[in-house]
Amino acid sequence: MANKTEIRTSVRNLVEFILRSGNIDNRRVSSPENAMLEGGRIHRMIQKRMGADYRAEVALKYRYETEQYTVIVEGRADGIINDSLTGGSAAALAQGTKEDAEPKHAVSGEAASGNAVTIDEIKGTYLDLKKLKKPSPVHLAQAKCYAYIYARQEKLDGIRVRMTYCNMDTEEIKYFHYDYTFRELEEWFEDVMGQYRKWADFQFQWKKERQESIKKLPFPFDYREGQKSLVTYVYQTIYHKKKLFVEAPTGAGKTISAVFPAVKAIGEEKGERIFYLTAKTITRTVADHAFQVLRKNGLKFKTVTLTAKDKICFMEETECNPEYCPYAKGHYDRINDAIYDLLTHLDNFTREAIEGYARNHRVCPFEMGLDMSLFSDGMICDYNYVFDPHVYLKRFFSEGIKGEYIFLIDEAHNLVERGRDMYSAVLCKEDFLKLKRRVKGLDSRMEGRLEKCNKELLAMKRECEVYRIEEFIEPFVTALRRLHSAMETYLEEDPEGMVHGKEVRGEVLDFYFEVMHFLDMYERVDENYVVYSELGEDGRFIAKLFCVNPSLNLRECMGKGRSTILFSATLLPIEYYKALLGAEAGDYEVYARSVFDPGRKKLLIGSDVTSKYSRRTEEEYYNIARYIYEIVKNRHGNYMIFFPSHAFLQKIYNIFIEYFAKGQKIDCIVQEDHMDEEAREEFLRRFAAGEGKASAELRKEGNRDSEKEEKSLLGFCVLGGIFSEGIDLKRDELIGAIIVGTGLPQVCNEREILKKYFDGAGNHGFDYAYRYPGMNKVLQAAGRVIRTDEDVGIIALLDERFLNASYQRMFPREWESFEIVTAGRVAKRVERFWDEWL
Repeated sequence: MANKTEIRTSVRNLVEFILRSGNIDNRRVSSPENAMLEGGRIHRMIQKRMGADYRAEVALKYRYETEQYTVIVEGRADGIINDSLTGGSAAALAQGTKEDAEPKHAVSGEAASGNAVTIDEIKGTYLDLKKLKKPSPVHLAQAKCYAYIYARQEKLDGIRVRMTYCNMDTEEIKYFHYDYTFRELEEWFEDVMGQYRKWADFQFQWKKERQESIKKLPFPFDYREGQKSLVTYVYQTIYHKKKLFVEAPTGAGKTISAVFPAVKAIGEEKGERIFYLTAKTITRTVADHAFQVLRKNGLKFKTVTLTAKDKICFMEETECNPEYCPYAKGHYDRINDAIYDLLTHLDNFTREAIEGYARNHRVCPFEMGLDMSLFSDGMICDYNYVFDPHVYLKRFFSEGIKGEYIFLIDEAHNLVERGRDMYSAVLCKEDFLKLKRRVKGLDSRMEGRLEKCNKELLAMKRECEVYRIEEFIEPFVTALRRLHSAMETYLEEDPEGMVHGKEVRGEVLDFYFEVMHFLDMYERVDENYVVYSELGEDGRFIAKLFCVNPSLNLRECMGKGRSTILFSATLLPIEYYKALLGAEAGDYEVYARSVFDPGRKKLLIGSDVTSKYSRRTEEEYYNIARYIYEIVKNRHGNYMIFFPSHAFLQKIYNIFIEYFAKGQKIDCIVQEDHMDEEAREEFLRRFAAGEGKASAELRKEGNRDSEKEEKSLLGFCVLGGIFSEGIDLKRDELIGAIIVGTGLPQVCNEREILKKYFDGAGNHGFDYAYRYPGMNKVLQAAGRVIRTDEDVGIIALLDERFLNASYQRMFPREWESFEIVTAGRVAKRVERFWDEWL
């Protein structure tokens, strides 16, 4: 049948389906502590030791044909050996290892012996291999899939499976060997695919409906100026399998301009799934709204919004243990029904929908959300699910197979620092001592290895005055690997915390993950990293693997899809972001012009104040407070004032309250150091409630002479903080943003490391470490003012440095017109602007 619909699944996902269906005896919701590690270093080590008859990382694909569609099952075998383990490969592998040989196992009486071809499945672990009596059923099922596909492809009568487990500390290896006839594997695999048919049938029918709806789908709005060109750029980038960097100011309609062409590309078979990636919850809401708008215009498209485990978990403590959690107990007995129920009733799998169906079916909502992603056309989720080396969706990215995925990365300027954080790792000397005291007398092996790590860090500490670039930390890493092995043994021997208590086990588990992350990142250390130690003012000593340039790691993740669209309202200077976000030769960039009337915004630059450290005097603080008063005094309404730090904010706030706010119709609220979600919402509610009533609104309501009703609300905020980005206050909810300072990050050891690194790489180190990140915070804060074509507002930049060419080169195009002011003249300029709009 020509042009049959194709449904793709990975070997890993197929195996997970078997697990859910009960074909594998594994009835506990998985958690990271029980999972074998991917062990990239171990994979490479074992593969390199093999002889010429060993093929590593072999891509395999099988087409399972039905009358109406084809299921493509694909994956990547760790190794294929064209020898019966008696030739060069076995000898090479045994050399330099401590092999714990395991007798050959036969699955049935028909199992072949002496097979010339072996499928090798490698797993790295910190477990004591002597305690490993048999391979994980999940791992074995994965290897059997590869064995069937390869045996069928090569027309083999029989084939061997070798499960290779390697301790990542000692490099000790243990094998499990299984021989199968082709007929045994064929019967097993046909049974698996038979169970999968119900789900494949649904996907076939849904894909047919989806594709038909996409062909008829119109753009849901009248195109704004330049918007159609932006939509075309996005589609062409997906078509050519490239990346596109989009600087799109507020009002350009960037969200729908990215989502619509991505959906159209899927309709033209130029993509398989959309991953809409965000840094903040509010932008996930915007993305969900865009898909909802398209559904109202006839689109058939299933999307899932993924929520972090600690937020969606029903239990007080996030503990995936069936003895503790009733939703984990029996989860796999009920999850298939829960998935099918939700799948056949809704197209938008929101957090609320997942929670409702999970409660009804008594299953884990977090795991259910991840399972729903397998049947979703689009995923709305945090950056972590694609980029984080521990959290990424293994359902899509662990097989080594490039998928036809379209990545839409919103607020992409955030990905630079998030990328650095995800691929950096830090350990603190004092934490080793703390855990050592906690386990003293409970586990002598772990206690001794904690002390060994402490001694290695102490030796480093003696050489460090403030901070020190470390050229060689292998002794510490070796001690760390041995500690990790001891911790894993402890956790395995007391899985429920029954021996020494759940509190102790919890502390060990938390530190176990920190150590594991450090070891994983150590494998990645290259020229994009700086390894350093630092002695803090509080006496704490740390060792850090600092990913100064995350571009390689981010590019590697993006390479697992077809195309990536990175967009933000503040992606300037674009070359800086392209350099750090993984751009390659041939990738595109585009600047989308704002469609808002520039006359509705007044940009002022204060020429007689600065936040420079050398000028931080009481007189300068007073001048800044006076500036704020002069700007707000002639126009009542809501304003946000942004400061370089909480300390700076408090200085200005105290002066403003004492000298300017008394007797005025001005309410002031302050962003606190630590605000929970409820406090943040209450802060923003004050603005949305219109507490600062604007003069124009009062006049519209017939209160031209009612001065007593006019007042202002001033929010004192931190630049780069929770209120300077991602909030959407429209019309009179916010009429002005006053930005004090250039946003430069505070000078610290890490910023100085960045500066020296990029200077050494031939870039402008100060710009990369300080100026560009600072200016991005300024642009984000300024962007809070004009959110719709009805908004009118003031943006005031209070720092003379904004008059320098080095800063004005970073101004967006819509900032071409600005006015230079002083504290004595700014009130007149502001009054003149508002008179034009009253």
